[in-house]
Amino acid sequence: MNKGKVRTRFEPSPTGFMHIGNLRTALYEYLIAKSNDGMFILRIEDTDKGRYVCGAVDIIYNTLKTIGLKHDEGPDIGGAYGPYIQSERKSIYLDYAQRLIKEDKAYYCFCTKERLASLNKNGEDFSGYDRHCRDLPKEEVQSLLEKNVPYVIRQKIPMAGETTFVDEVYGEITVQNKEIEDQILIKADLYPTYNFANVVDDHLMDITHVVRGSEYLSSTPKYNLLYEAFGWAKPIYVHLPLIMGKNEDGSTSKLSKRHGSVSFEDLVNDGYLPEAIINYVALLGWCPKENREIYSLEDLQKAFSIDRIVKSPSIFDYDKLTWFNGEYIRNKPAEEFVALAKPYLQEALDPKIFDFSKIASILHQRVTKLAQIPEMVDFFPQLPEYSIDLFINKKSKATLENAPVILKQAIVSLSNIKAWDHDSIHDSLIDLANTLGLKNGTVMWPVRIAASGKAVTPGGAIEILEILGKEETLRRLNFALEKFENHKLGLISSMATSYE
Repeated sequence: MNKGKVRTRFEPSPTGFMHIGNLRTALYEYLIAKSNDGMFILRIEDTDKGRYVCGAVDIIYNTLKTIGLKHDEGPDIGGAYGPYIQSERKSIYLDYAQRLIKEDKAYYCFCTKERLASLNKNGEDFSGYDRHCRDLPKEEVQSLLEKNVPYVIRQKIPMAGETTFVDEVYGEITVQNKEIEDQILIKADLYPTYNFANVVDDHLMDITHVVRGSEYLSSTPKYNLLYEAFGWAKPIYVHLPLIMGKNEDGSTSKLSKRHGSVSFEDLVNDGYLPEAIINYVALLGWCPKENREIYSLEDLQKAFSIDRIVKSPSIFDYDKLTWFNGEYIRNKPAEEFVALAKPYLQEALDPKIFDFSKIASILHQRVTKLAQIPEMVDFFPQLPEYSIDLFINKKSKATLENAPVILKQAIVSLSNIKAWDHDSIHDSLIDLANTLGLKNGTVMWPVRIAASGKAVTPGGAIEILEILGKEETLRRLNFALEKFENHKLGLISSMATSYE
């Protein structure tokens, strides 16, 4: 193994979108490599053909590219250790497995699925394969092979002693060998198992650090027994804490779809920025030395170190991620935010009618997720149905009594504006507040409600009126007055009915 340069590998299986746990593993592998001036390798593990999803390899490439994890070697760019797709290395694994057979460190297992299934039904103390084929006579093995009886190749795990390894996060761990099953190395389809392929590939590709989730701690003794069987140097192990999700009852469990969006693609579709996702995910299991939270990928490369990875599980908090996302959105240059917002604005607005740049300007400091935008601006093309109770606001001292009075005066004042722009609208409404002897907010509240039909809007009354235009603004304010008239008539009718 090349001890002079750190080499890590990301080995995703092409089985669909990239889960947050896999994304964090890729990120930490990248950071371990780059913080040590090392190499980050991409290897596609596609030996489980039953789980293969068409197009998933492209998803892997696109995800890594989007988040900026540029690999130094891989299927698409090559390298000195290829091929980098496991299905293209099939013969390599079989050769190494047969080498172990020759050295009496592995054996052919001809047990049928039915026999293995029956083992699980018998013997309460059974905890794995019963080693039925471990010591079959050579003549019987040869006869079965000549008859083309299906087989797998299993490793001969030592039946005594113990296996100890040191993990950079969890420390020294020891497992009794008798607790380890004779693991399968080569499956019946002659493809390698995940564990075996990883060990062979990591050795041949000079991988120095194996980084993966803590759920694989129990597999590590199997890895080490394979390294010892071949006489190979072992890599440095870095196991990462679990990522948990919050359940409705307040408990936590391993992050899954029931907790919400759990893949990178889902989060992006929900309106999260890739850089915000990476920043947040980096902190799910890693504690920086500095008292800060915002880190670019370049910042992370400089600050990251293995000794700051924590053991305890991390909780995936969507509210915290949303906070990060809002920070990144607000720090975007105006032009870049307009470009980001445009696809979402187009879901609700006609670009021939509305100025996207102007609408984006009132959204920029208020949006926390891009996917919020269509709902935030849906009142511009069409006034929604709304309750007259929205005109009541204690803080602004707006009431059902003063709102119609203000709206009548606002219509008159705004009708006299010749140049419909921000300053003119502002001056008109401020002058109205002074004339009526009211606070500015008392005037702005009913005007904004009448114009938008919403209690919460991405901009104030002035910004909204400017975007709507003079004609539409006056139409909506008059419509609000009609609602008050209808409300008043409704009260009178109800009173008359009660007297009857």
